[in-house]
Amino acid sequence: MRYVRSVGRDGGLCVGKQLCNVRSVGRDGGLCVGKQCGMCGRSDARATVARAAHRDAMRVARVARARGVLDRVARASRCARARDASASARSSASTDARLERAPAASPASPRFRFEVLRASTRSNARAGMIHTPHGTIATPGYVAVGTNAAMKAVRGDALRRAGIDLMFANTYHLMLQPGAATVEAMGGIHAFMGRRGPVITDSGGFQVFSLGTPDRSANAKGKTKELKSRKATKHRRENLLIDVSEEGATFRSYRDGTKMTLTPESSVLSQKQIGADIIIPLDELPPYDIDRETLEESVHRSHRWMTRSLETHLKDVRQQAMYGVVHGGVDRELRRMSVEYLSALPFDGLAIGGSLGRDAAELGALLEFLMPLLPKHLPNHLLGIADMENIEHAVANGVDTFDSCYPTQVARHGTLFTRSRGRINFRRAEFRTSTEPACEECECTLCTKHTLGYLHHLDRANEPLAWSLASEHNLYHMGDKMRRVREGILNGEI
Repeated sequence: MRYVRSVGRDGGLCVGKQLCNVRSVGRDGGLCVGKQCGMCGRSDARATVARAAHRDAMRVARVARARGVLDRVARASRCARARDASASARSSASTDARLERAPAASPASPRFRFEVLRASTRSNARAGMIHTPHGTIATPGYVAVGTNAAMKAVRGDALRRAGIDLMFANTYHLMLQPGAATVEAMGGIHAFMGRRGPVITDSGGFQVFSLGTPDRSANAKGKTKELKSRKATKHRRENLLIDVSEEGATFRSYRDGTKMTLTPESSVLSQKQIGADIIIPLDELPPYDIDRETLEESVHRSHRWMTRSLETHLKDVRQQAMYGVVHGGVDRELRRMSVEYLSALPFDGLAIGGSLGRDAAELGALLEFLMPLLPKHLPNHLLGIADMENIEHAVANGVDTFDSCYPTQVARHGTLFTRSRGRINFRRAEFRTSTEPACEECECTLCTKHTLGYLHHLDRANEPLAWSLASEHNLYHMGDKMRRVREGILNGEI
């Protein structure tokens, strides 16, 4: 097995794959992964992938030509940011002064801006600000998940009071109920749910692939555990995913069984109607336990879908930003290739998606390899990971934002996060007569007005107020934790 890489006349990238594994670069800059027998010259099924990959390059070329002027603006912006960063390093100005500095706008979304306030000298952590039309996001920051444009059992203003800037909503669920057109007719998601802060939406792909397939792993009997688990629910006992093609994903609604097709274009248009500040293009989500060849084909398909999504987005930006999604599972070569491909396109930021490993150790190793490859001038987002154990890996490796329903999910099942005592299970009998607050350092409603004994009583009585108080508390804990992390980075302590 040998790999030979060469560069074509125009500097384009072509990764031709033959039986002898010879890689070369073609004139058109296309990506070729064709497989051919060196003995007889006959091509196998992978020639299809080769043709599709060449189409990738053509789409990239069209986008590049269309965005030529903005690319020059982006380069000028990067130079300006570099000069600002250099001046800031020499300056003794305060943190408040840095916060007032007006950074350069994103080439795609004029009102979406990102600046790095300080990069840690102890790790790859960094503190920054993401400016959006609906407010500023302090980074690194936790992103709360409100699947149906609502936090489960939590009032909308709880996020603001907890110091959490960004909320995640789900396109798949909003598309099915009440419908993206309905949200648009009611003034967009901010007016619809009465939210003033920024909102990010996903493409709907995660739900299509995770809810639609009870088991897509290569080993059906002995499934390999995955960090982002896909629990067996009533929705996934039926195979709701009908087909995955170049066009998109065809599936049946878990609500009424209606046959639907989600394409890169329809996903973007739905998110345009919903009105999120940051949108995610459609991508495929293969499971952890999958062979390398299938994973590679999935990555290329995701790239083609995201290129089409970007083309649709750039026709009508609407002051929205779009993040490309880096794929490749735990395969480092594929992850590197994905970063190189997406970095050449005018995305406003990059998200880290797909399978992230079996445990915290594998996630940490992946982030340690992957994060230095990402463009430093773009914000990044870690999709679906925000449990307490993995936050440390994420922040230390330079992740800016990360989302998960984990804090509120465990709250509804009896777990509270505290600064001094760690995790506590308020359902335990020892808290039945407790007159103590859950956390003396916390300023949430539970800790300032109620006791653990009262919370224990509410839970035993199946009162929904227990879930509301516990969820709000954990959100406060996440907000406080990230505030202290940001202060540590700015003060040179982290």
